Amino acid sequence: QVQLVESGGGLVQPGESLTLSCAASGFNSYIMAWYRQAPNAKREWVALIVLGGTTSYPESVQARFTISRDNVGGVVYLRMDNLKPEDTATYYCNAPRGYTTDFVPVAGVAFDWGQGTQVIVSS
Repeated sequence: QVQLVESGGGLVQPGESLTLSCAASGFNSYIMAWYRQAPNAKREWVALIVLGGTTSYPESVQARFTISRDNVGGVVYLRMDNLKPEDTATYYCNAPRGYTTDFVPVAGVAFDWGQGTQVIVSS
């Protein structure tokens, strides 16, 4: 069974940066995405990376978030710059079932959700 372990979250002030890490045991998918879920909100995707390194982001985080992958260790990262209070959420990684022609993850993921890592942006 694949286990996803997210780390790197914490408490930061608006405008600061943070980098999250996602380690997967048992399987390394070439299609990976980061998701987040704020309290009382639906889980939403915030970054996608496909084979070859092509990435995509929703407008809410575009130009501020950067997803990357360590092809040696299989770790997926999410660099978050210029963080805003609305970025406060628990962040998760997973492997989407696929993606659209617009590079948007389709519904559904391949693995059980991990514990996530909390990001709190507050002054």
